[in-house]
Amino acid sequence: MTKTPTRWRSVLPHLGYQLPPDVTPPATNGPVTAHLPLELVRQSISGREWWDIPDEVADHYRRFRPTPLWRARRLEQAVGAKAPIYVKYEGGNLSGSHKFNTALAQAYYYKRAGVEELVTGTGAGQWGTAMAAACAAFGLKCTVFMVGRSLHDKPYRGTLMRLLGAELHASPSRATELGRRGDTGSTNALALAIGEAVEYAKEGEQDGTRRAFCIGSGETYSILHQSVIGLEAIDQLQEEGAEVDTVVGCVGAGSNFGGIALPFFSRHTDEGTPVPTLLAAESSATPKLSRGVFAYDVTDATGTGPMEAMYTIGSSYAIPPAHSAGLRFHGAAKVISAMRHRDQVAAVAVGQRAALEANRQFALTEMILPAPESGHALAAALDVVTGRDEQRAPGRGVLVVVSGHGLLDLAAYGQLLDGTIEDGGHDEEQLRRATAGLRRVPDELLEVKAR
Repeated sequence: MTKTPTRWRSVLPHLGYQLPPDVTPPATNGPVTAHLPLELVRQSISGREWWDIPDEVADHYRRFRPTPLWRARRLEQAVGAKAPIYVKYEGGNLSGSHKFNTALAQAYYYKRAGVEELVTGTGAGQWGTAMAAACAAFGLKCTVFMVGRSLHDKPYRGTLMRLLGAELHASPSRATELGRRGDTGSTNALALAIGEAVEYAKEGEQDGTRRAFCIGSGETYSILHQSVIGLEAIDQLQEEGAEVDTVVGCVGAGSNFGGIALPFFSRHTDEGTPVPTLLAAESSATPKLSRGVFAYDVTDATGTGPMEAMYTIGSSYAIPPAHSAGLRFHGAAKVISAMRHRDQVAAVAVGQRAALEANRQFALTEMILPAPESGHALAAALDVVTGRDEQRAPGRGVLVVVSGHGLLDLAAYGQLLDGTIEDGGHDEEQLRRATAGLRRVPDELLEVKAR
């Protein structure tokens, strides 16, 4: 029987190269790094493979982990699948998503570092909810800036955060100079909410408040914490006597996809066996991995965060409205981006109509309603197992992670049923302008061998 992992597994020792270094941002005040716990820094840069999960974090994990994995036979029958579909479900915790895995770890490390308040930005609200719950678990104050359009569409996400004790601001807000400027061109962007959180945390540094900014998806340490998903899935598939040729997860910045896919990369690379296709399913509104450029870009709208080597559509890109707010980020995590550049992961962009239709089919057959973000992964997985994806064969089976539940996203499904949903695809010319001035990442930076 699968047990809750007691260690996280890092992919860094298996890449065969070092990640390109960050670049100092152009802003004069510098990045918000003063309160980043040293252990999180180590987890981002060390060549160490296995990291013990602290007992306090493991105790919380055991309340909802291991999460279930099953073969979706009814779904297979409904779509005419040519191979088995295995589902790993991460929605059965208080936050309703995989985000809780790293939120608990981060709250623990920040509390140990003496921080009293964590500040963050959130798109669809899963990360904000997870951070609010984790802060409540470890006795920290929590402040969340949530994309205003998303909060309007998902008001009960805000209610849950406030129920858990968080202070909530709709972004753009009146709480920061960035928000007060009313940059309406970016009001639907997660980068703006993150930027407001960065500014608010920076003010805490200046006035002596033990306040720190935290982020839940793109950082290498957050992807490490999510490795519990893939580690469990490997064991669960072995118990089933099953093997898969494709592993699929949705991508905003990359923690969900990284959590399910990278442990498979580590395992097969370590064993010297063929790695399954690791397929990142992104929103067609923010197609960074499939249509973006590999360049240095900022991670937030203030420009005070580090400039990272990432696949990006440009931080100035005006992202169109979409219900999958958790995917509406302009860039991908640096480890996912580097692997994409080396063809170690594949990517596909999915429209929100196709994503929500896949979720509807999943609800009717498997009796769970996924979050809109997860629908992108499900739609991509269904294309593989039915043969609609001409680039990837169904093979022995497909594993897909459902990153969270959609019970607080019913407005999106109402529009689907009413026939008013829009796909919100990207604007090619706008994307070209948003990336034109970015410094491309030299190929030789990925030729540096890992220590």
